[in-house]
Amino acid sequence: MQTDEVSTPQAGRPGARFRWLALAAGIFTFLLIVIGGIVRVSGSGLGCPDWPLCYGQLIPPLNFASIIEYSHRFTASLTSPLILATTVVAWARYRKAGWIFWPAVLSALFLVVQVLLGAVTVLTELPPTIVAVHLADALLILALQIVILVVAFRTYQQGRAPVLSFRDPLARLAASTTATLFLLLVSGALVTSTNAEGACAGWPLCSGVIWPAGLLPQIHMLHRLIAAVAGLMIIGLAWMAWGRRKDRPAVAISAAVTAVLLLAQILVGAENVLQGFPPVLDGLHVATATAVWGMLILTLTLAALERSPGQDEASLPVAEQAPDSPAKMGDYVALTKPIIVALLLVTTLAAMIVAAGGWPGWGLVGWTMLGGAMAAGGSGALNQYIDRELDRSMQRTARRPLPKGSLKEAEVIAFGLVLCVASFYVLAVFVNLLSAILALAGTLYYVVFYSLALKQKTTHNIVIGGGAGAIPPLVGWAAATGGLSVGAFFLFALIFFWTPPHFWALALVRRKDYARAGVPMLPVVYGDQETRTEIFLYTVQVVALTLLLPVAHVGGWLYFALAVVLGTPLCFYAWRLFRQGGNRPAWQMYRYSSIYLALIFSALVLDTLVH
Repeated sequence: MQTDEVSTPQAGRPGARFRWLALAAGIFTFLLIVIGGIVRVSGSGLGCPDWPLCYGQLIPPLNFASIIEYSHRFTASLTSPLILATTVVAWARYRKAGWIFWPAVLSALFLVVQVLLGAVTVLTELPPTIVAVHLADALLILALQIVILVVAFRTYQQGRAPVLSFRDPLARLAASTTATLFLLLVSGALVTSTNAEGACAGWPLCSGVIWPAGLLPQIHMLHRLIAAVAGLMIIGLAWMAWGRRKDRPAVAISAAVTAVLLLAQILVGAENVLQGFPPVLDGLHVATATAVWGMLILTLTLAALERSPGQDEASLPVAEQAPDSPAKMGDYVALTKPIIVALLLVTTLAAMIVAAGGWPGWGLVGWTMLGGAMAAGGSGALNQYIDRELDRSMQRTARRPLPKGSLKEAEVIAFGLVLCVASFYVLAVFVNLLSAILALAGTLYYVVFYSLALKQKTTHNIVIGGGAGAIPPLVGWAAATGGLSVGAFFLFALIFFWTPPHFWALALVRRKDYARAGVPMLPVVYGDQETRTEIFLYTVQVVALTLLLPVAHVGGWLYFALAVVLGTPLCFYAWRLFRQGGNRPAWQMYRYSSIYLALIFSALVLDTLVH
């Protein structure tokens, strides 16, 4: 007799495969909506006037409209099989789990409608009503896929299919907020499809009035008013969920991210109007709206999940929270690793000045520093959450906020995610999209690739993970110039090769800490002598690289002379550590290498400003 995966927690592997399938379906559905939105705002919907081919060809013509429209169709061709596969597996294995089975069946039905509407939209040349209904159908599919994903994860963890209940006031508020946001997104599609985007001059009023005359301005203003109501409801939901963060931590985190995405959406929407709807902000506006919808559906599903059979969540007491104290504010600052943030900002600013050939301007510097600090601080907070158990085992980190218990895990996760999301939008709106993407890449590199995949798995953790700390100069260069050049990658390489000897010197001093925590740092696995040798070899590479920077037109003779002066002590400390060993030489190497990086970048700045 075959065991039902829904009711058995040991059914392991099939459940894991279904979760990955549901996750892939959700991601591709999200991408499909985002690309579809870019098709609308860019007017690329008729880039391929026939269907399903493009001008009767499998490969579209090489122009923007055709490529965007065909990308939308290609994404749809990948999304549809994933949704159908989810439905088939749900039919075969999850028929007893109503909150998996029925959303999967409805997804398949909505998918059929989506395909038909897509064809009608193209063949009838984008009628506004069909465009709005097409988007509404896609949003419902995304919502259903998120419900399936969350319930599948909970089923896999608990061995039973959970029940969604809306008796809790938090769940009811989430449901009403979701309905309002749905109206907002559909009305936004109507604004775009009727060409009402530019019907209102100024923001937040429409040409200086609350309710203008004329159909198109009224459609636009109605969208703004719904946005105001939805915004207030999302903020209220986040406030209520945060008050429940002790008993509903996942809901609190999800609601906090939803709220910051909403604020980002308001910012992007306002700048979009004020800047005359540039394509980058137009596309970002659509992507952010979809992200808000996805996060709100996640919040709703988490809020509606019952924790155990028969438990009435409406009867749960709301956890009272002590007001934030100055000491707690200090803990939040400690989460960001402020010393590391300061060093990263030095490299970012130096790269901006070198790339610009002088001072780039206070406004650009200020926004870039703010966005960079948020990205680095948010990454540091998420890293401390991931390393919370390791930090408890290490003397150096035992006094961090999570090990000492001064902050809860939900507070740390929410704080880190909010900073990272806010960083992306600050850079994208006030600097440029490339710098925002690079900062986001650095965050993912550090949090996912280094902290989760490398740190506890390999002695090469620092060698490969050094790329995360090397991204800030790329961010600065992109902020100043809007692009990247060879010089930017030389600065990236400088930090990349500087990172291993710097942290290995610390690891020599703290090797017992790392050994106790089970982190495979080089001295723990291969011993002190091998580590000292590697530190010396990497140090020689770093100093040699600093002397080669002028070849890439980064720095002149003044910089070259300062690099020689600064590099000589670094080589001396590395050589002495290689020859003698011991904690004191290792500590001196660690301390000077920290100062050295800041001084080298300062030398670049001085050389640029002097010349």
